[in-house]
Amino acid sequence: MNRIAVIDVVGLSRSVIGDHTPFIRSFMNRSELVPVKPILPALTTSAQTTYLTGAYPSQHGVVGNGWYDRVDSEIKFWKQSAKLVQTETIWQTAKKRNTNFTCAQMFWWFNMYNDADYSATPRPNYLADGRKIPDCYTHPASLRDELTARFGPFPLFSFWGPNANIKSSQWIAQAAMWVEEKHQPTLNLIYLPHLDYCLQKFGPNATETHVELEKIDLLVKETVEFFEERGVEVLLLSEYGISPVSQPVHINRILRQANLLAIRVERGLELLDAGASKAFAVADHQIAHIYCRTEAEIQQVKSLLSQQTGIAKVLDKADQRTHDIDHNRSGDLVLIAAPHSWFTYYFWLDDKQAPDYARMVDIHKKPGYDPVEMFMTSKSRALYKLLLKKIGFRSVLDVIPLDASLIKGSHGSNEVTEEYWPVLIGKGIPKHQNLQAIEIKNMLLNKIFGKEFEMEQSLLNSTEGVPTDEPSNNQRND
Repeated sequence: MNRIAVIDVVGLSRSVIGDHTPFIRSFMNRSELVPVKPILPALTTSAQTTYLTGAYPSQHGVVGNGWYDRVDSEIKFWKQSAKLVQTETIWQTAKKRNTNFTCAQMFWWFNMYNDADYSATPRPNYLADGRKIPDCYTHPASLRDELTARFGPFPLFSFWGPNANIKSSQWIAQAAMWVEEKHQPTLNLIYLPHLDYCLQKFGPNATETHVELEKIDLLVKETVEFFEERGVEVLLLSEYGISPVSQPVHINRILRQANLLAIRVERGLELLDAGASKAFAVADHQIAHIYCRTEAEIQQVKSLLSQQTGIAKVLDKADQRTHDIDHNRSGDLVLIAAPHSWFTYYFWLDDKQAPDYARMVDIHKKPGYDPVEMFMTSKSRALYKLLLKKIGFRSVLDVIPLDASLIKGSHGSNEVTEEYWPVLIGKGIPKHQNLQAIEIKNMLLNKIFGKEFEMEQSLLNSTEGVPTDEPSNNQRND
């Protein structure tokens, strides 16, 4: 077996490879760069799961970073159990072929309770007094203690929020290199999220972004050279590119003004009541899932939103099938943002009545994704609130603005120009005009197992649809 390291450089696209990324540019020049056609939705969890399973969201079930649980009547974001993935992963396939195959999944998503040999993922400690302590969850459990002893606690507050910076990507890279030194996995999946922050905050062309491009370029250089010196083949991969945006679209406010949204008032603040709503949106960057109660309401909402500025497409279930996103988790309607637009989760009409979590970094309470969490209203206020927490007082860290116009970059739509497509960079990559995301899994398996695997796949594809005497699945079940 050949050993492979796949470095997921989040947000990497042709639009940002240039003068500020000299190493990535040189790596590209001595390898091949192939654009990867974005899937719908072009989001972290959906894209990663498609790469690792070779299946579309309609099959693996990851229709976004979050969705509405129709049984619990709750909107859930950033869940981590691998049991949410409904199709076979690359390491499951590989282990069937060779039991000596091993995989390290270093911060790629759905990274708890899977059967990868080594894994690590963000997982803070939530204490009874309201504090949140930075930490990570690993398999085996001892790996957490080893990584913490070597590199310190995982820098959670550098991973997301107003203090997001290069430190979290540096920690992950160091952890992945340490796992390589100790365990030599066949496949090492490494997640470097740094560009995600600056590209959403400032957009791809800002001076602030150029500085951060230079930081990630240096880290990629260090990581690539480490693995190559150890005889491991390295591939650079991204999940999506991030394109400029200037127009936030407040879907839930539109639904509220049409008397479709249910609102609860508690302590003078408003909360979205999804289970009681006739229709509501789960906003996720440039994608939104709309959940309705009746067929009549589906048609009403489709008609209403088809006329709205900032919305490119409104997909019903039939349309979703053609986009490979039709699943029982997906909304009755799926929205795709127009160019330069993105969707907020905001549902209140008066900022004075916004829920307390709106002004906090709180990815699990908010009924949608909120990139404005990367901004801060006041550093002095944040320091004061943190001081209160440190001396034992309960305190709401309400330091996040409610100004969606701050965001300058977004992703999620698959209808972007090729300069904002994700890319795959490495040696021996087939030069497809449009490499499909579902082809990544088998391409990696080809590299690991060699030409024999590729020939087997070609033979399998050539016999698809050939009648056999085997009973169908339905007949077997009968």
